[in-house]
This record gives sequence, structure tokens and C-alpha cells, in this order.
Amino acid sequence: MLMGLPLWAIDPAAAQGIRVKEIASVQGVRTNQLTGYGLVVGLDGTGDQTTQMPYTAQSLQNQLQQLGLSLPPGANLQIKNVAAVMVTGQLPAFAQPGQMMDVTVSSIGNSKSLRGGTLITTPLKGADGQIYALAQGNLLVGGAGASAGGSKVQINHLSAGRIPGGAQIERAVATPFALGETIDLGLDSSDFQTALRVTDAINKKLGSGTANALDGRVIRLRAPADPNARVGFLAAVEEVRLDAPIPVAKVIINSRTGSIVMNQAVTLAACAVSHGNLSVSISSTPVISQPNPLSTGGQTVVSEKANIQISQDTGSLIEVPAAAQLADVVRVLNALGATPQDLLAILQAIKASGALNAELEVI
Repeated sequence: MLMGLPLWAIDPAAAQGIRVKEIASVQGVRTNQLTGYGLVVGLDGTGDQTTQMPYTAQSLQNQLQQLGLSLPPGANLQIKNVAAVMVTGQLPAFAQPGQMMDVTVSSIGNSKSLRGGTLITTPLKGADGQIYALAQGNLLVGGAGASAGGSKVQINHLSAGRIPGGAQIERAVATPFALGETIDLGLDSSDFQTALRVTDAINKKLGSGTANALDGRVIRLRAPADPNARVGFLAAVEEVRLDAPIPVAKVIINSRTGSIVMNQAVTLAACAVSHGNLSVSISSTPVISQPNPLSTGGQTVVSEKANIQISQDTGSLIEVPAAAQLADVVRVLNALGATPQDLLAILQAIKASGALNAELEVI
């Protein structure tokens, strides 16, 4: 009978709804940033210049001393195949000793390329100064380059690489997941309407009183004490579907690139916009003045003649009708014929006049 149902019989709300796991996460279940300092060896003459980066040679001497090799005092090392690097990674939640994690290796000196290098054993520490992982392995650099005779050709970045599974976890981080009688869900954004919808959807699916909204971001769940039952309970909570909440009307403006992004909740009231361009053009023409042929003591003089022109386009007054949909807002703004850089000033002026029903954020 189910196979005979037509496609239009599927509940559209279930098809278009969002899951709890897409807008919320369990508080306390998070990643932790790890950082370490190490050396990359085996480079093809593209390592650090020790005269400018003395810490690379010092690090190599310390590494050799740990291996039982002592260099004479005052030794001038000329190492071209070694580079000092910073190793970063994220310790996953619930990670256990012996598991592997990916790391990123970035040069901190003047190395030309890390391609073909090998990272030697590097401890990765957390914010508390404790060692949580050890990194080592061959780098994968997604770039290539060549130089000769003062010319250089390079594709992508050569000063950073990645080692998949290049760090072994040595210490686990305790999480409050299995502690207490309740579990807190944290919404990705603070919104009382979203918190209310999530609470109602969970109580409707798993029983009344299962979820309680503490504020616009935190939802407290009554969870079973048994760890296995708690995992199944959270799996069911994350799959609870609800109607997608309407976001806060917001317009994001990138002042560096001129990009403008707005969400579907942005509306525009009726207003009038006058837009015109003012341009100033300054050109300089060299003028050469030579003395007469029979003059004595005359000299050739080179001067410049400046030509300044100011032009202003006629700015007509354009009536902008009220727009209740995102597509209408975009169509109205495009009708102005302004460039993205001009739209930055226009949108700010419309917001100041009260005709733009959205929050304006400049990044």
C-alpha cells in the first residue's frame, strides 16, 4: 500500500522541515583546539634561511641533542632542507587515546615551500598546557611552483600543508554528557520563537515535560541515567523535525568587496532615491619651451600644463515602491542601475530613513 502512494501524498511539512540537530547542539560536546611547534625536514632546498631565522637552527640543535648528538659550540649551521612550522588541529569530542586526527602544518619562517617535507614528532598542547596528541607524517601540499633567472611561477599556496590522520591522540577530554539528570541544548542563534518551537516539537514527539526552554538559546532536556539509553534519547531528539523559523531580517554588507547579502525576511517600504555620480578628472600635458636659435645663454625648459575637468551625471529622482518579498527587493535595487559599491551608500541611506525593514550589518 505504501508503494502505491503518489508523490504528492508526502507531508510537505516533513519534507521541508528542519531537524533539531541542524539548529542546535548539545552543550559540553565540543572540539578543542590544539597547537604545537615543530620542524619539517626533507625539503628540496626550500627551507628556512638560518641567518634570518635563527630559531630554526636552535630547534634543530635541541632535537639533535635529544637524539644524543651534540654539535660543537659556535657551529654555523647552513640548513636548507629544514623549516620551522606551527602545527594546529582540533581534538574531536569523545576522542579516545590511540585514535587519529588530521593536522595542518604552516610555515612560520621564510621557507619557500613545504612540498615534499616530513613533519617530525611534534607534541600538540591545549590551552591548559597539557599534551593531548603527537603529530608526525608526510605533508600534502596542494600547490606547485618553479623559479629560475629571477622569474617565478606558483600555483596555490606552498607554505602550508595538511597531514590526514597525522596526529595520534594521547589523552581524552572529559565531557559532562553522562553526568546529571538533564542535558542542555544550545541553539545556534538566540531566538525565543525558535526556542519555543523546538520545545513544543520535542514534547510532542517524546512526551510532555521532556523539554523546557530556559531562555532564547538554552533548552533543558530530562534524560535517562543509563548511558546507552541516553545516547538513544539524544538520537531521537536530534531527528525531531519542526517548521523552519523565519530568521531576523538582516542585510550583510562587505565594505571591502562590495558584496551584499540579504535573507528572505527583508522588506522595503516605499521611498524615493536620487542617485548621481560626481567625477573629477585631472590630466597633465608636458610643455617644452626652447630658446630662440640666435639667443645666448638660453635653456630648454620643460613644464606641465594641468587640465582639470569636473563632470556630474544628472541624478533623477526614482520612486521605489514598497516590496514585501526578497525577489521584489532585489528587482527594485537592480532597477536603480547602481554598482555594488553605490548600493552600499544607498542601502545605508534607506536604512537611515526608516524605509528598510531589516538590520544592517557591515563586515
